[in-house]
Amino acid sequence: MTRYKLTLEYDGTDLIGWQENRQGASVQSLVKGAIKSFCQMDVDVVAAGRTDAGVHAYAMVAHADLPESDPETIKRALNFYLNDSPVSILDCKNVFDDFHARFSCTHRNYRYIILNRSAKPALDINRVWWIPQKLDIDAMQNAAEKLMGNHDFTSFRASECQAKSPIKTLDMVKIKTDGEMIFIDFSARSFLHHQVRNMVGTLVEIGLGKLLDIDEIFAVKNRSSAGPTAPATGLYFVSANYATND
Repeated sequence: MTRYKLTLEYDGTDLIGWQENRQGASVQSLVKGAIKSFCQMDVDVVAAGRTDAGVHAYAMVAHADLPESDPETIKRALNFYLNDSPVSILDCKNVFDDFHARFSCTHRNYRYIILNRSAKPALDINRVWWIPQKLDIDAMQNAAEKLMGNHDFTSFRASECQAKSPIKTLDMVKIKTDGEMIFIDFSARSFLHHQVRNMVGTLVEIGLGKLLDIDEIFAVKNRSSAGPTAPATGLYFVSANYATND
C-alpha cells in the first residue's frame, strides 16, 4: 500500500461535515465511497481538519493508503465517482508513510466571509454570512489584534469541545474588505471546536457597536461572555501547512 496526499475542495451546504456518521452524507463518507468504487477496498481517509456541517473548503488536505498507482489516475478516477457530489479532488500525490494529514500539520488556515449590505444575497446564499447593518471595520480590527497570541480561549470554546486544553496560540487574524465583502482570515496550529465561528460572532457584535472587551472576555473564561456563534455558511477551510513539501 502507498500513502497518498489528497487535496479536496467542497461545498459543505448539504453535508453533515467532514466526519462520517449515520446522520447523512459527509465529505469523508463520499471520498471513502469513491475509493471503494475505484479499488474495491474499504480505506480510511484522514483529514487535516474536521469541518462542521455547512462549512466549505478551498483546499482540505487528507491522506489515504491505496494500492500503488499513478497519482493522476487516482485523481481522475475519484473525481469520476465524485462527479455528482459537492466534493472534488484537486490534487493527488505520493508521500512518505509517516506523513499524516492531521498530526503532521503545522498550521491550519481558515477564512470567514461576510456580506455587509442591505440587500440579501442571491448568488452567495449558503456561502456568506449576510449582515445588513453597517459594520465598524476599524473597531473589529482593533479587537481582532487582541485575539492574537497565546491565550486561554475558554470563552470562545463550544461546550461540546473535547480538546484537553483551552490554551491555544492564534498566529494571525487579518480583516480585509472588498466592496461589500468582508474577509476575516485566521491561522493557527490548531483550533478549539467552534473557536473561529465564536471569534467571528464576537467581532461582528463589536462591529455592530456592542461594548465587548476582548481582554475581559478572556479573563472571565465563560462562553456566555463572548458573542454568538457565527453561522457555518461563511466559514471556509483555506489550506494546511506542513514542515516539509510532502
